[in-house]
Amino acid sequence: MRVRLMRLVFPLLFSSAIASTVGERVQLTLDTSEADQVLTILNLRSQGKQIPDSEWQKLFATTPYQRLKQREKEIGKSFHDPTVAFTDDDFKRFVLSDDLLPRAAALANTLERWKKADLRADAVGVLEYLPPEATLRAKVYPAIKPQPNSFVFEASTDPAIFLYLDPDVSREEFENTVRHELHHIGLGSVGPVYEKKIEGLPEAAKTAARWMGDFGEGMAMLAAAGGPDIDPQATSTPKAHARWEHDMGQFNEDLRTVNQFFLDILNAKFASKDNMEEKGGSFFGTQGPWYTVGYKMCVMVEKRFGRQALIGTMLDPRCLLVLYNRVAAEQNAAGKPTLPLWSEDVLTGVHAGSCESR
Repeated sequence: MRVRLMRLVFPLLFSSAIASTVGERVQLTLDTSEADQVLTILNLRSQGKQIPDSEWQKLFATTPYQRLKQREKEIGKSFHDPTVAFTDDDFKRFVLSDDLLPRAAALANTLERWKKADLRADAVGVLEYLPPEATLRAKVYPAIKPQPNSFVFEASTDPAIFLYLDPDVSREEFENTVRHELHHIGLGSVGPVYEKKIEGLPEAAKTAARWMGDFGEGMAMLAAAGGPDIDPQATSTPKAHARWEHDMGQFNEDLRTVNQFFLDILNAKFASKDNMEEKGGSFFGTQGPWYTVGYKMCVMVEKRFGRQALIGTMLDPRCLLVLYNRVAAEQNAAGKPTLPLWSEDVLTGVHAGSCESR
């Protein structure tokens, strides 16, 4: 989801590893060193003390800070905008800004709550929504930083989950976000399976099939919730919950819009790759169709065909569309409110016929 998070002494042992006893499938590290050191500096500020250069160097030497700086540098390069990346001096100005100091106590209390999260239990729960080959290996970094965003970095090599330290985010919502991102990491660990399945497709079909993988946002919503009968927004604010309910009410229209997006890819309707990326990217939104349409399809498939059938579609997202069509057609035939179907042109265009025997 292209969603979504005191200096109090905290044992470094905790930031070294959250133990894995689920075979070799789970290896998590919670590292709060960047946030802890920022809070140390804010504590010195609150006492009116000078901040020794040694304290800044401790901050800049933390692994989360180093990786955040690297990520911002790469973002700047990708957008051909070197001003996107921040320097150590930029970050100093952020830590010394007038509006950060008054938030120090709330940030410290929030970090303490987040440190009590049982991330191992969260990971074990996520495994129940992943293929048996999937692994969950990641570093979790609650961070005090200028941009209020959370994201996964280097998912295919050394996965890191950065979570913006936000006093408005409860421990429960923090854990929900971690579960969501862990599901992405788990799917990423088996991503080559899908690539191999579609490698022989024509280029347009391959592109459309790859975009279907973005319904992984909906899969992650379901996995983070823990089941099809659990409110996926149970830990969210009332405002976020209301937005989700509104957007879920747009399911039929959104499915048709995404269906047209796939058709336009297959029929080479986009003037450029950038145009296609802009359109497909718009389906992320705050929690747009990749989330809502993906989530509802996953719920319907799990309830009708079982969780293992749903997990099977994670290794070939084209099959999620095929199985959804089956259950939607059954419901339409039973006289329930009419649900739209993915067009045959889309399914045949991405060579989804191998799903028909499932």
